[in-house]
Amino acid sequence: MTQTIERPAANGGDDVPRPMLSTVCTDTESTMARAVNRALHDALAADDRVLVFGEDVATLGGVFRVTEGLAETFGEQRCFDTPLAESAIIGIAVGLAIRGFVPVPEIQFDGFAAPAFDQIVSHLAKYRMRTHGEVDMPVTVRIPSFGGIGAVEHHSESTESYWLHTAGLKVVVPATPSDAYWLLRHAIACPDPVIYLEPKRRYWERGPVDTTVPGPPIGKAVIRRPGADVTVVTYGSLVATATRAAELAADRYGWDLEVVDLRSLNPLDFDTVAESVRRTGRAVVMHEGPRTLGFGAELAARIQEDLFYDLEAPVLRATGFDTPYPPARLEKLWLPGPDRLLDCVEKAMTRP
Repeated sequence: MTQTIERPAANGGDDVPRPMLSTVCTDTESTMARAVNRALHDALAADDRVLVFGEDVATLGGVFRVTEGLAETFGEQRCFDTPLAESAIIGIAVGLAIRGFVPVPEIQFDGFAAPAFDQIVSHLAKYRMRTHGEVDMPVTVRIPSFGGIGAVEHHSESTESYWLHTAGLKVVVPATPSDAYWLLRHAIACPDPVIYLEPKRRYWERGPVDTTVPGPPIGKAVIRRPGADVTVVTYGSLVATATRAAELAADRYGWDLEVVDLRSLNPLDFDTVAESVRRTGRAVVMHEGPRTLGFGAELAARIQEDLFYDLEAPVLRATGFDTPYPPARLEKLWLPGPDRLLDCVEKAMTRP
């Protein structure tokens, strides 16, 4: 039987999302998973055009239970399950956006995005330009991403470089529960398509979430730890890794590392990165994906092109390896950790 979804009118036209009074929580401790759930709940409550869908998101509440309770609260016309067909999921999202909806599809795991690649690159990313800006494409594609959970093949990929090389897509990666909430609210309110990469290794880490005061917008980086010796530029799950490494560096070696959390990979807040590198004179870029043509290569090139005379040492990269993602028993050896980062820091500090 074919399900018909009626096209509702919008609740409001503001670009900045407005939390519903009934769901406001101030300075409440939350896991990242619950913060994403709250953001979806509040977006659904604030705008009848918002739809959440994907594999097992309604009945099961998602593999990580991130969408738990949404179908019960808003009904199966607002939060619904789809067939196991990622290309169809994104194709549905494109069609719904053309009809005036605000789709929030989920790709169940990062490695499963490959079957949807054609729809995302050929259609989702191109539609606003193809129509000379007359048709918005307010689609937020949620993808649980990156490694660190001991999963099997295709469940721990770093796909950000694919999307960053595709003009027309915004790409964001939260590192804290607060950013998980606000980056998702800003993404859903955006008229452009947004790839929202959720670091699943951090789903269960807790932090404060204030839904009454909007967090920094898409396109704004933040300094998680101020420092004077080396700038560490990273994002997502590795922000916590870099912060821990900075504390080790201070305790053991007396190095003072500044940790910059990009939050938004496209648009990129290069001004914040540049201000930090000008202060420290040294930079290390850290990401989970393979080294060759990873986002760190672009950042290193940009820093050296624009800040060459401010640098005291070459820009270095602490990354994953140029191999397929390994089995769970080798995962800790593959992922960049404090040791790999501090090796780079040592080289930056000791080079003339």
